[in-house]
Amino acid sequence: MITDRPRAALLAASLLLTGCGGGAVATPAHEPGVATAATGTPTTGTPTPEIALRAAPRQLPGLGPKTWAEVPSETRQAVVVTGRGRNSPQSTVVLYERTDAGWEAGDSRPAHNALRGWTDHHRAGDLRSPIGVFTLTDAGGLLRDPGTRLPYDHGVGFTATGTGFEGEPLAGSFDYVIAIDYNRKPGTSPLDWTRPLGAGRGGGIWLHVDHDGPTQGCVSIAREHMRELLRALDPERHPVVVMGDAKSLAR
Repeated sequence: MITDRPRAALLAASLLLTGCGGGAVATPAHEPGVATAATGTPTTGTPTPEIALRAAPRQLPGLGPKTWAEVPSETRQAVVVTGRGRNSPQSTVVLYERTDAGWEAGDSRPAHNALRGWTDHHRAGDLRSPIGVFTLTDAGGLLRDPGTRLPYDHGVGFTATGTGFEGEPLAGSFDYVIAIDYNRKPGTSPLDWTRPLGAGRGGGIWLHVDHDGPTQGCVSIAREHMRELLRALDPERHPVVVMGDAKSLAR
């Protein structure tokens, strides 16, 4: 959410109009079954048990050729948000790290996306999250930097008030945020209001703290997972978010 006005004057209402809402993070870990070995000590004269190895995937799982082609070649970190359905506000989040062996997955975390699900052509106020691959360059929040390597804007402009679609309080939703580079200028505060595609295409799409309900257009994950994600992301690894419903991502 971008503005050239003093951040301290921003209200939660102006933030929500551009589309923010609540969900999950992944601590990097080996994908189940990526590398396993037989255990036990062989007896004398018994051949050593054969070690069964399965390479980590060379491509992000669940992505079809169209989506995969949008992932920059230099990307070494990818936050994959997979929606349950085109019109569902529920999704999962996994952080993948690219290694010499392939893409290794962290834990799968529950998340929320927009109330009405997903869209290929996001418009302001449509209550859908944009489908696509977007860079992650900037972060911020009402609380102090938890130790991220991303540029972090700390201030009261991230205050959230009011209630969500299910009557849940929004307070604390913007304690930690990561700006998704959809219709925004990378390298600026998440509060910057610059909209390269025009105001009608929406903006202010963030990863932020979950408030236990659907969002305006953002992806939300649990507070502790947001902290983990902020600490894990490294600008030198060119992180991106890959987001959309499962069927759309498989194209």
